[in-house]
Amino acid sequence: MIALGSDHAGFPLKEEIKKYLEEKGIAYKDYGCYTPERFDYAIAAKKACDGVMSGECEKAILCCGTGIGISMAANKVKGIRAAACSDYFSAKYTRAHNDANCLCLGDRVLGVGLALELVEVFLNTEFEGGRHQTRIDQIMAIEKGEKFFD
Repeated sequence: MIALGSDHAGFPLKEEIKKYLEEKGIAYKDYGCYTPERFDYAIAAKKACDGVMSGECEKAILCCGTGIGISMAANKVKGIRAAACSDYFSAKYTRAHNDANCLCLGDRVLGVGLALELVEVFLNTEFEGGRHQTRIDQIMAIEKGEKFFD
């Protein structure tokens, strides 16, 4: 299941992503917002990312105006590796090399067609592991406040 969330600026894009997921038969849970009325991205990010960290959802897709603010909020949730992406290469390699579990998109900077391509590549790219796992372990050590280098 995919966790979805947005603020008011990302609401239209989130609604398009819901249609895409429904067409592909991919289950999702919408953590808000539910209307185009003002809504803060930090709330949506926290709720959706908690859905990922609880195990209810596998990954999250979050939307705001640029994808940046909501990614900053998402990355404050322990265990979340969120990436704001606006191109195919970044969306692919944030999964393949960074094992990102949260894709953040900007409604005001992406067209729907490109955004849906980024969703598709994000959802269908596997983490390569290997040498990249060492870096993920280092990121998680930073999050835990552990020393991992001299």
